[in-house]
Amino acid sequence: MPLVVSVPRPELARDLEPLPEGVEVVVWPMDAPASVPRIDIVVPPYMTLMRALPLLAGVQTRLVQGQSIGYEGVAERLPAGTVFANAATVHETSTAELAVGLTLAVQRHLDAFAVDSREGLWHPVYAQSLADRRVLLLGYGGVGKAIAARLAPFEVDIVAVASRARDEGGVHVHGVDELAGLLPSADVLILSLPGGDATRHIIGEAELAALPDGALVVNVGRGPLIDTDALVRHTRDGRLRAALDVTDPEPLPAGHPLWGIPHVLISPHVGGASSAMHPRIAALVRRQIGHLLAGEEPENVVIRA
Repeated sequence: MPLVVSVPRPELARDLEPLPEGVEVVVWPMDAPASVPRIDIVVPPYMTLMRALPLLAGVQTRLVQGQSIGYEGVAERLPAGTVFANAATVHETSTAELAVGLTLAVQRHLDAFAVDSREGLWHPVYAQSLADRRVLLLGYGGVGKAIAARLAPFEVDIVAVASRARDEGGVHVHGVDELAGLLPSADVLILSLPGGDATRHIIGEAELAALPDGALVVNVGRGPLIDTDALVRHTRDGRLRAALDVTDPEPLPAGHPLWGIPHVLISPHVGGASSAMHPRIAALVRRQIGHLLAGEEPENVVIRA
């Protein structure tokens, strides 16, 4: 009996070639019920995962391989007995690139220069460097570590914060219970935490107020990590700056007060949307195929429903 793998796009099916012997790949966009009763590995679509998960009911599967690192809300929609793996190793590099890019863009006024270029204006400014700034990384998982690695050559002072204090790879990681004492000395705050109840509004009114005047808040994690109303208050009067790849609500609706605030740069949740994604998700699925063929546990398992 072949090991059956479903993918949502023909392009991903081609990226998996050549296939090991005994493996069959079918394209299932998950916009309709499955045409076969058994699929060993299901790869749901990237942007419509939550809508697709109920279609797994009635399908015998050994692994559901998500295409995102985050998985909040997934457990509630999975049929009983389902094993779900996230896409760790796929998006860290691309998301870290964007985090550094957003930080540099606001620090060096590149967003304003882009507008000036379209209008034919020459407006030199004295900008904040990234060098010699203290950067507080809130989140030190795969994405946080990738951000730290890319920031190191910029000669910044990196302060890492995670759920618990520890020493890891020569880096002292502060516990989140120390956050209040670290915020007043942060020039840049970069968030890469996952979403969920435990991290909702981890940066609220008190935390934003604790940041020094002119500090930059960068969010490449999840929108609800920050209290949006509080962020609007602190950026609208110019006290803080922000660069956001994720927002709450999302997508940010027309007319929302975050739009148009000077020194607030918004990108439309594109941290993982780069040329790095497709070959890396294909490599992960190939590894998962290898694990199942060898009778091994799959990697990145985060939920057993």
